[in-house]
Amino acid sequence: MNGSSRLSPQKIADILRERIRAGELKPGDRLPTQAELAEEFGVERGAVRQALRALQEDGLLTNVSKGSPPRIAAPAPARGEPQPTMVGLAPRLTEAFSARRVRVDVVCHTAETLMVAIGEPLRLIHEGRIRPESIDVRILVPSRDIELAFPVPVEAHGDDNPVHKRWLAMRNAQGQVLQHNLLALRSTHGIDVHVTFRALPFTPPVKLYLLNGEEALIGYYMLTRRAEEWGSQTLDMYDVLGSQSLLFSFVKRAGLRDAAFVQESQKWFDALWETITTDLTLS
Repeated sequence: MNGSSRLSPQKIADILRERIRAGELKPGDRLPTQAELAEEFGVERGAVRQALRALQEDGLLTNVSKGSPPRIAAPAPARGEPQPTMVGLAPRLTEAFSARRVRVDVVCHTAETLMVAIGEPLRLIHEGRIRPESIDVRILVPSRDIELAFPVPVEAHGDDNPVHKRWLAMRNAQGQVLQHNLLALRSTHGIDVHVTFRALPFTPPVKLYLLNGEEALIGYYMLTRRAEEWGSQTLDMYDVLGSQSLLFSFVKRAGLRDAAFVQESQKWFDALWETITTDLTLS
């Protein structure tokens, strides 16, 4: 492209967009610097900046600033086509973790889906493809001391409730794995990481993920009857399959209604977090 001084910002954006579409540039990759792109396309830096802004508005780039080259964003789920939580959460987390300062706020029943989905951004960090300076994760899960709305046994067991014991063991184990994997980034990569759990006094009817204050993902729990093996028992219970819940995305840049939903969801979470005050020990 050297010497192509007449390339417009739109044409530059189209060329970069095609490289992303073809897989030459993958989610998490850094673009060359504005100076390098200007030299490649034979244009002034202003034209490059306009092209990058257009790609950012299309949701293809993150971290477009003067400080450092932007990164290729993870593909977002198609608008109007919610995906199962386990499928849709990982790419959104990957984009969120491309920011310098990562903040993830979560309301959930257990941390299973988050524990699995966060594996992709952690892999990119270990590969050196993304490098946040800080990560702050706050998670609200039901308290061990409340009577859960779900899961519950189909038939009452008196004071002995193996369904509740199974849920508590899962909540603690999954939370501990998530916490360990994130905190390990302190020693391996020098990232300032904080992971905090607090206990809800109720069973949340939805799962909510708030990413950097820019996106809200919400999934509705759907109750079903199912049987699960646990130890030597077969537990007949009413429960939900959170990983199969459809995940609806609201992004600030998508419009006023989405922006209002994100803002109000963040306010609700912050107020609830401050009300509880006591951090939860997963045991």
